[in-house]
Amino acid sequence: MQVEEISIPAHPPFPNSACPVLLYKGVFGKNEVSAELFEELFASNNWPQQWRNGVYSFHHFHSTAHEVLGFYAGEAQLQLGGPSGPKLMVQAGDAVLLPAGTGHFNIRQSRDFYCVGAYVAGSTVDLLRGEEAEYAAAAERAASVPIKETDPVTGKRLIWKEQAQ
Repeated sequence: MQVEEISIPAHPPFPNSACPVLLYKGVFGKNEVSAELFEELFASNNWPQQWRNGVYSFHHFHSTAHEVLGFYAGEAQLQLGGPSGPKLMVQAGDAVLLPAGTGHFNIRQSRDFYCVGAYVAGSTVDLLRGEEAEYAAAAERAASVPIKETDPVTGKRLIWKEQAQ
């Protein structure tokens, strides 16, 4: 498995984060992955609040929770950080960890694209679309979301904790 750090600066009305997005390529083999494998992995690392579906096809972010996505079928091109942010391709077997405030958008996907999403135990999750009037409060909330110890994918100490010290 390869882990890539993607730094995305604030781009109002998307707060993004000082913490980098973490892209995990090849967490599972694309022919060996399932929703259940990602659910078990995330839950074992204290990220048990989960759902299954896809990624919304509009720019949005969560100001009250960090989110991990595990892709278990198909492939998609996502854009991070708002309309001028970087684009990346993900496929079955990959995962991405989005710090609170990080914009994300599904540009296009294969017909069979699905993912598992998860949050740290006890998280309350909002859904914001990058309205300018919400920016200041959303940026403040996102910056105050605690960084948990455990990486939802590797189970090790989350790299954001190391960078915060």
